Amino acid sequence: MSTPRKRGVAAVWTNTLVYAILVIGALLVLAPFALSVMTSLKTPRQFATSSPLEPPAPPTLDNFTNLFAGGTKVDFSRAFGVTFAVVIVVLVGQLLFSIMAAYAFARISFPGRDAVFWVYLATLMVPQVVTIVPLYLMMAQSGLRNTFWALVLPYVFGSPYAIFLLREYFRSIPQDLIDAARLDGAGTIRVLTRIVVPMSRPIIATLALITVVTHWNNFMWPLIVTTGQDWAVITVATSSLQSQYTNNWTLVMAATTIAMAPLILIFALFNRRIVDSIAITSFK
Repeated sequence: MSTPRKRGVAAVWTNTLVYAILVIGALLVLAPFALSVMTSLKTPRQFATSSPLEPPAPPTLDNFTNLFAGGTKVDFSRAFGVTFAVVIVVLVGQLLFSIMAAYAFARISFPGRDAVFWVYLATLMVPQVVTIVPLYLMMAQSGLRNTFWALVLPYVFGSPYAIFLLREYFRSIPQDLIDAARLDGAGTIRVLTRIVVPMSRPIIATLALITVVTHWNNFMWPLIVTTGQDWAVITVATSSLQSQYTNNWTLVMAATTIAMAPLILIFALFNRRIVDSIAITSFK
């Protein structure tokens, strides 16, 4: 029969093992980021003559300066701006249209509502690569290929995942609140903007974070629908650097670090919200 002392010792060893596993996992995840930053702060000579794990001595910002001062064949500053604009436009469109569509599927009765919703949701099973050719033909025939609108139009009008996520949350809002608002004379738009959206801030924040990360890292569609540097996004620009400067890894790692920096900043500022969003999406 175990004594309280033995149970306490066992609990201490269990917690120590758990934290050791978590620390090892964190080191494995953070190691590539640390290596990228260290390499970006070295000169090509330092990188060639020292161990990759050796810290830069002394650190230099020449690689970052070359990226943004026109020292390369890739206009990295323009790519950064294009990516930022794409993410903002897609984020606004996703939130606006997904919220309206999700509310319609959750709270407005119309013939065939559930059938339309499940058919639309079934498109989640269609791989993205299957839609690339039809989307490309649509953009080319519309004269939108290699334009800003070609980058955002396929994503700006909502997505099945976003609408499903919001619909399930909207359905959890008490109907009594909506009925009370309608008795006070509130219309559909007012109910949506004054009751449903304020009560759904956690799930909307979740969707916003998912959208920002997804479209900041989007690579396949921008690579296919754009050519040249005019509308290249940051992932395509970084890929171009890797092909043009295969021997200059310090420059490539500087570009990779800049591409990761906004996402790391978002995680640092909203880490609590990210953890909550994981819990919400898992629960839903």
